Amino acid sequence: MTFTPFRSLPAAIAVATLALPAAAQSWDMPTPYGDSVFHTQNITEFAAAVEAATDIDITVHSAGSLYAHPEIKDSVRRGLAPMGEVLMSRLANEDPIFAVDSIPFLASSYEEGRALWTASRPVVEEKLAAQGLTLLFAVPWPGQSIYTQTPIESTEDLEGASFRAYNAATERLAQLMGAVPTQVETGDIPTAFSTGRVAAMITSPSTGVSSQAWDFTSNYTDTQAWLPKNMVIVNTAAFEALDEADQEAIMRAAAEAETRGWEMSAAETASKMSTLEENGMVIAQPSEKLSGQLAEIGETMTQEWLEEAGAEGAAVIKAFEADLSNQ
Repeated sequence: MTFTPFRSLPAAIAVATLALPAAAQSWDMPTPYGDSVFHTQNITEFAAAVEAATDIDITVHSAGSLYAHPEIKDSVRRGLAPMGEVLMSRLANEDPIFAVDSIPFLASSYEEGRALWTASRPVVEEKLAAQGLTLLFAVPWPGQSIYTQTPIESTEDLEGASFRAYNAATERLAQLMGAVPTQVETGDIPTAFSTGRVAAMITSPSTGVSSQAWDFTSNYTDTQAWLPKNMVIVNTAAFEALDEADQEAIMRAAAEAETRGWEMSAAETASKMSTLEENGMVIAQPSEKLSGQLAEIGETMTQEWLEEAGAEGAAVIKAFEADLSNQ
């Protein structure tokens, strides 16, 4: 009789373990925006694509439910959350490069916005890499446009008007237009207009619809002054701990999300502008005079930004202008 020797218990467990599929990893992903916002919807599709191609289960925590917006970047850097979404210009206090997409009238269309992103992405990636972060993709908000009670033909029509400001750039913009900057948060916009605290503002059509701007303004001047972007970032150590196939799958899903997100943003612009018009707002393109004045303001603010950003900023602007000239 032939006896088959028993394997030791540890060896048997090891064999059984090798026969099982790898355990899925659970990743948390905080985002500042609610589920109805197109950025969150795009991220949800990105997470689903990653889950379908890897053993990583991503839980999207929307509306700041896991970390508040100011905390998200640092939570990813520290590894408390493997990945997350932030508004790029929120990091401008760390380095002026992060504010390049929020310089008014530098890139005032999706085409120009894409050219600016192509020019600035490498240096943005370098800045993030120095903090242990890897950029996955970036998607713009709709362009910022001017809301007023009466039509505007030039910046003279805004002289002395209380103009809503929500950061240093919009405060400076108001000053250069001859208006009086007044700090007002998004949720306070309707009250600020109804009480006379502000008489004009510059914001996206998305915010215009969400605040029901037709209740307190009548005119929308389609300046698309800048297209600020949200970035999706991942902790570099967590990313590099994945096998090569999973890394490649995440990067493929990120590239698809960026393409899809830009398309969603453009669709959002058209949809929200239609909503504004349907509710009685007059949609107008800036006059030739106003366009010229705003271009001059953009040049001033670009030069001011260049003084802060130095040689790196100058290289970005040079690459951006070269790209535009070749289009």
